[in-house]
Amino acid sequence: MRKPEIDYILSTMLESHSNVSDLNFTVGKPPQVESSGQLVPVSFEGHAIEALTPFQTEMIALNLINSDRRLTENLINEGSCDLSYHLPEKARFRVNIFSQRGSCSIVLRQLATRIPTLADLKMPEVLSQIAEEKNGLVLVTGATGSGKSSTLAAVLDIINQNKAVHVLTLEDPVEFAHPHKKATFNQREMGIDFDTFANGLRAALRQAPKVILVGEMRDRETVEIGLTAAETGHLVLSTLHTIDAGQTINRIVGMFDQEEEKQVRIRLADTVRWVVSQRLLPKIGGGRVAVVEIMKTGLRVKESILNGESEGKTFYELIDQGEAFGMQTFDKAIIDCYKEGLITEETALAYASKKAIVGRGIDMIKSAKGEKTTDIEGLRLDKDYEKKVKEQQFKPKI
Repeated sequence: MRKPEIDYILSTMLESHSNVSDLNFTVGKPPQVESSGQLVPVSFEGHAIEALTPFQTEMIALNLINSDRRLTENLINEGSCDLSYHLPEKARFRVNIFSQRGSCSIVLRQLATRIPTLADLKMPEVLSQIAEEKNGLVLVTGATGSGKSSTLAAVLDIINQNKAVHVLTLEDPVEFAHPHKKATFNQREMGIDFDTFANGLRAALRQAPKVILVGEMRDRETVEIGLTAAETGHLVLSTLHTIDAGQTINRIVGMFDQEEEKQVRIRLADTVRWVVSQRLLPKIGGGRVAVVEIMKTGLRVKESILNGESEGKTFYELIDQGEAFGMQTFDKAIIDCYKEGLITEETALAYASKKAIVGRGIDMIKSAKGEKTTDIEGLRLDKDYEKKVKEQQFKPKI
């Protein structure tokens, strides 16, 4: 199998459906694409491949690796490897090749060729304020594929348009190629330009950047150096695989030993500026819609980071009460999406952080529209009920 054949396979899969985000090669299944969040099989010139063989997936994997020694060693020694692949004039992909049950599986994530704006992503305008921060730590969190990299790219583009600063990115792989506008960009790719995020970040402190993007806070060492960078006047942007603001803070604290917890909480309280969490929900009529939880630092938020959550001072409650400052909970965003007719009631309740709150919000929207808020029907007042009770009470016992 040669590069033109690989390019033909990928092009066919890419063009087979609309809204394709991932290409998937797994032994025992046909080649599949993820379209609007659903995996669907792909046929080639009318011929469907019923099930890929271990040999076929291995050939595709080896062609994507293209004899790269480091990637081959990673796949053999660690069980997986990451790389990027360019389909000329069509698309770029972030590729993960991994072994499972003795065979290779491959997932290719399509990367956007154009840098999106916050408006393109339908993100709250308040997130543009992140670009105005001078220093500190900004974390964008969520599951894989929830749009974290796109949000960060949109924020970096605002910086690029408005500030004459040095921006350094550490990525695995480089997803968005930022042109030089007002800012100067240096984008480094793991495996080619540096070996680990921790080493790349340590080197970055000697490269005089004002803004540093770290692709992912994967381990304690990276978090520690990231905190140091944020403390020494850099604006550090990064991602974590957590579902909300509270879990994000707890995950970072949990990376350290128990005796270090107090010091880590002090450092986080001083450096954290924003925690933005994202989820993608299935949209009515197809496609997906992003909902975000936004936590912005403040005195009460700092206190909860410092001392931990307590009754009346959970991160959820602080975010809910901070709506005037641009904060919002997932549940508020979900209720707004339901109100706009973007998602169904079932979807809203399935993705809610607190179902009772979202349920009440939906009932209020229904009531305002004059719709039913309950399925219970046919109830009527029993006017003789009180009379029956009295008769029962005074009925003589035999």
